[in-house]
Amino acid sequence: MALHPQLVALLERAAKSLLPAYFDVPPAVARRLYRDTRGALTPDPPAVEYVQLMMAPGKAGPVPFRTYRPKGASKDEILPALVYFHGGGWVIGDLDTHDVVCRTLCNAARCAVFSVEYRKAPEAPFPAAVDDCWSALTAIASGGDILKINPKQIAVAGDSAGGNLATVMALMARDAGGPAISFQVLIYPGVDQRMKHPSIERNAVGYLLTKKSMEYFRGHYLPNEKDWLDWRASPLLAKSLAKLPPVYVITAGFDPLVDEGKEYAERMQKEGVPVEYKNHPDMVHGFITMGRVLDTANTALSDCARALRKAWGT
Repeated sequence: MALHPQLVALLERAAKSLLPAYFDVPPAVARRLYRDTRGALTPDPPAVEYVQLMMAPGKAGPVPFRTYRPKGASKDEILPALVYFHGGGWVIGDLDTHDVVCRTLCNAARCAVFSVEYRKAPEAPFPAAVDDCWSALTAIASGGDILKINPKQIAVAGDSAGGNLATVMALMARDAGGPAISFQVLIYPGVDQRMKHPSIERNAVGYLLTKKSMEYFRGHYLPNEKDWLDWRASPLLAKSLAKLPPVYVITAGFDPLVDEGKEYAERMQKEGVPVEYKNHPDMVHGFITMGRVLDTANTALSDCARALRKAWGT
């Protein structure tokens, strides 16, 4: 399968860029690079009914999360809930870089969306992001009356590092006996910090996310090599994936993470989890946020919303 023609043009522009690679600059600069290059790729933000910043109590202080309610939803309407964890290698990305994704899913799945602003490395290495996401998830799940959500219809979702955090939350909830997660949406998740799958070498250079960038992110998030084998960092290494919620998994053919995402989906299925798996063979890592220039991004978000509504019966 060849690259999508829309991607060929994008990669040609990226190759000519005078901006440095993430791994050549400090994290604070990498965050600015990521934020400031989103505008040319991200669609205009769709209108929703309501947006508000809220806080959950966390181990190291309040954990911010942004609440979205879909266009046309009344103030007191009880809605399904999607808790979203943004991508960015646990180092970059924030509520704003994934605002359009959250707004789009909010309207298309007609659910309340809660986008979590977890702490980032290297200032807050592993397991700080895990702790923050768990604090936010449990606060949201227990705040149904205030947040106007159905506690029996709570899903987790995320892209890349956020896909990792989303499924880690599902594992933690399973092991803790709650919150009751009803569904997972995992968009090209990173699930194995050993970085040994063949696609990491096959797609190491030239497709936006590079092997060197992955090593840069891992070095900041997981400075202690022993933590690479912790299932909260590498959920593929969890002893059991049985009894996880049903899941929709998306991968991209020219992504270094495609092989581990596929293996994770296959292992969940083997252990009895209802899995729907969709590979986009002509896409690259990160495509989901690029709906201004990639039609497939918009289609993929529609597919995520369809999977959520099917799971919730809405």
